[in-house]
Amino acid sequence: MAKHSTAGQRTALLGYGACALAGCLWGTGFYWGRLALDEMSVEHMVLYRFLFASLGMLPLVLANRRRFHLTGGETRTLLLSAALGVPIQFLLQFHGLALSTVSHASLMVGAMPVLLAAAATLFAGERLDWLGWLALCGSTLGAALIALGGSRAPATRGGPSLTGDLLVVASLFTALAWILLSKKLMQTHSPPVVTAYTILAGTVMLAVLILGPWLLSPLLSPVTHHRFQPPPFAHVSSTAWAALAISGLLCTATTTLLWNWGIHHVPASRAGVFLNIEPALGSWLGVQLLGEHLGPYAWAGGALILAAAITLTTRGHEPEPDIILE
Repeated sequence: MAKHSTAGQRTALLGYGACALAGCLWGTGFYWGRLALDEMSVEHMVLYRFLFASLGMLPLVLANRRRFHLTGGETRTLLLSAALGVPIQFLLQFHGLALSTVSHASLMVGAMPVLLAAAATLFAGERLDWLGWLALCGSTLGAALIALGGSRAPATRGGPSLTGDLLVVASLFTALAWILLSKKLMQTHSPPVVTAYTILAGTVMLAVLILGPWLLSPLLSPVTHHRFQPPPFAHVSSTAWAALAISGLLCTATTTLLWNWGIHHVPASRAGVFLNIEPALGSWLGVQLLGEHLGPYAWAGGALILAAAITLTTRGHEPEPDIILE
């Protein structure tokens, strides 16, 4: 009996460790993205990131290709999830980052646990008590304060903007819709396998969306009078390639697998608190390594968002975030 208890405690400890490591790696995603954006467009940066992520997920897909069978309806759900979770979410999010700062964007992402709680109330029949609603209102106020701290003028390099912050918020709602759709598939299929196929399908969509116009440029250019640029390759620095590889292999593929494994061995209600590492670490990296500045509105808003998220994820009434893609 004692052996089973010890083994269970060890497994739980490993589960918490996996969730904590996933939160830490997610927290660096905007930092690596900013380094790559110095040398390429948002579209090409996101494409390269997910090409690396697909390489990380490919062994899982190959190992399960004969056991993973979807009905027609499930296939449509997976494709819609892939479109929302990869090209739409990440293009919105990193276009927002290009117009804002790592610290501002990271703090905005801190609202995700609160959005999950609100979604559970609206769509899953869960109830929030007065403290939950207070946390939801506080998080909303926090996001508004961060947005007010950004400039309303066109963003300059290194400065936040209202447009950029709002694009990041829009990406969170897209991610939320993706999570709700994915949960249907995960009721009958392995979450890591569903995630792997979603990333691969989303990467194919990205490639078609971004590389298609360039490949068809001989036909499109005379009509659109626009010259489509090839994806950068030869002149990309080793720093940018390292940032892309880390963001794809570690911040996307590895983190998703760690998170999915972790929440299957510990209560998701307790593991959810580790999602809050991402905004805290991301904003710290922006300030410390990129020389960004957080004004008083941003500090106050970030504190409200983190306090609300911690309140919801430590009380056991929040939804279980089966997968998160960051």
